Amino acid sequence: MKWIVLLIAAVISAASIYYTDYLVNKLKEREIKSIEVFASSMEYTIENDVSDQLPSVIREIIVNNDEIPLIYVNSNDEIESWRNIEIDKNWSEEKKQNLLRKELEIMKDAYAPKHVFDRDEQTGEILDFWFIYYRNSFLLTQLTYYPIIQLAIIGVFGLIVYFIFSYSKTAEQNRVWVGLAKETAHQLGTPISSLMAWVEYFREDPGVKNKGVVEEINKDIKKLQLITERFSNIGSTPVLKEEKIEEIINNVVEYLKPRISTKINIEVISISDGVRANLNAPLFEWVLENLCKNSVDAMAGIGNIQIKILHGSDYRVFIDVSDTGKGIAKSKIKHVFNPGFSTKKRGWGLGLTLAKRIIETYHKGKIFVKSSEENEGTTFRIVLNS
Repeated sequence: MKWIVLLIAAVISAASIYYTDYLVNKLKEREIKSIEVFASSMEYTIENDVSDQLPSVIREIIVNNDEIPLIYVNSNDEIESWRNIEIDKNWSEEKKQNLLRKELEIMKDAYAPKHVFDRDEQTGEILDFWFIYYRNSFLLTQLTYYPIIQLAIIGVFGLIVYFIFSYSKTAEQNRVWVGLAKETAHQLGTPISSLMAWVEYFREDPGVKNKGVVEEINKDIKKLQLITERFSNIGSTPVLKEEKIEEIINNVVEYLKPRISTKINIEVISISDGVRANLNAPLFEWVLENLCKNSVDAMAGIGNIQIKILHGSDYRVFIDVSDTGKGIAKSKIKHVFNPGFSTKKRGWGLGLTLAKRIIETYHKGKIFVKSSEENEGTTFRIVLNS
């Protein structure tokens, strides 16, 4: 819809500019003809020496030129008179001449002058001559710049409409995200409660009591509860607390290690000790899990994941998640955070979209692809405020 609005605005702009340009050219032709008639009238006056007894038509032409600025110059390039140029009568002669000379230079660049000749009545020989220099009237000048002003106004209007549609679309997407997240959290509540009851039942069963099964199931239940909490936080303003980054990352790594291939090595490196940042631990862990799972998929179960923690300037913390996977094509890097984007045959393509929302909307940070080379690996960078 917004592209249709922008297209309509562009068509209106083009039509308006075309029509205004047409009007400008017509008015320009009219003014040039007016100057030609004016010059002819002046020449008639000089040739017939009837300045005091001008025919009414010629008098009208000369006297009623109150729009087109012009300067009357003799054969010695001396300014003899002028019309429709604002000059204060209190100015000195030098100041007047300076202004008129500047106007004359502008007129010389604008149009070729019209000639007025004083001819001998008998022989037609030219006795003297003058030049009439002129430029566009104020009205024509306004019309010349009008399309630019109009285009700017239409452009601003188009941008405002574009941003309104973009905001509406974003708001609608946000409502969908929130509704989906809340409903998911609600739906997970019932099976989790049921699983907790089954765990208590199995605790009393001698057949499974001491085999470690209950403990593992209980870990997964706690994970499901954490996932439910994460979904509940989507759409709400999460509480940010100062947390130890390395400690939270290690918790995620410890949870993932038993659940991924043993041929994948995950290494956590902290350049500075005790690095802290303001974050919501459950949501941040979700982001880190998504990045690590993407790395596992990219490496097809074999390779290395390195998570590096750096304390930057301006109270910022950098977390780099690097892998030795297949990398991302240059043409696809800018699309990786778009909803639905996925390089896997199975999947919704929402993991990185959620990660971006969590980091940039809730934590006021940044997440982006720092570097990626095909068949060599990818590094994602998270920027948080400390």
